[in-house]
Amino acid sequence: MKRVAVVTGGASGIGKACAKALVDEGYAVIIADIVDEEIGGKVAKEIGALFISTDLSKRDSCLDLIDQITTDFGRVDVLINNGGYQHISPIEDFPEDTWDEMIHILLTAPFLLTKYVWPTMKHQKWGRIINIASVHSEVASPNKSAYISAKHGLIGLTRTAALEGGEFGITVNALSPAYVRTPLVENQIADQARTRNIREADVIEKVMLEPAAIKRLIEPEEIANLVILLCSEKGSAITGANWKIDCGWTAK
Repeated sequence: MKRVAVVTGGASGIGKACAKALVDEGYAVIIADIVDEEIGGKVAKEIGALFISTDLSKRDSCLDLIDQITTDFGRVDVLINNGGYQHISPIEDFPEDTWDEMIHILLTAPFLLTKYVWPTMKHQKWGRIINIASVHSEVASPNKSAYISAKHGLIGLTRTAALEGGEFGITVNALSPAYVRTPLVENQIADQARTRNIREADVIEKVMLEPAAIKRLIEPEEIANLVILLCSEKGSAITGANWKIDCGWTAK
């Protein structure tokens, strides 16, 4: 029987690349995303997955997602917490409701989904949970207070879950990429150009790539390659780690 994997934020970018890689490895894959059924269904059909429309900002939606997959497939073997959200503004101007929503999507939802898949993984003595964090789980940048707070918290969740899951064959790891070529990053370029009052080309060169040793954006497939390793038996001794895929961004 195929192992079952769920990828949040799976309709584009890193999530789509991870979902496709898992399908190619023989997993039954469910992509969960807030996009509508037409868009999500098209992506799922393209890569050979299934789609469930999911709003990670709502607790009931997180529970319904895992309940539906468990009902249909009997279990979840792999959970990729990749749901994304970005808003850029100084702390004094940061909308409080946006803060609440970002923290829920980026930190609370990964906790809830982990909690909901945990009993089955524990019972079967096998599970893989991978949290897609960010280079901003290690460092900070201006105007990203909610995002950076959530990503720092996600590393704490990763390490704690790894300690609790070890004896049950559950590994929990985080991946922390620098800027990846995704639609979310494309939007960030425009946002940061406006916030910093500079050209978009300067955002890429002087903000995103300036700290990096390797001066390029990361491709989503490069993240997916490491996901496949961590999901395999070859990665069974790796847990509680924060894997930086950052072109040397944090080497200084």
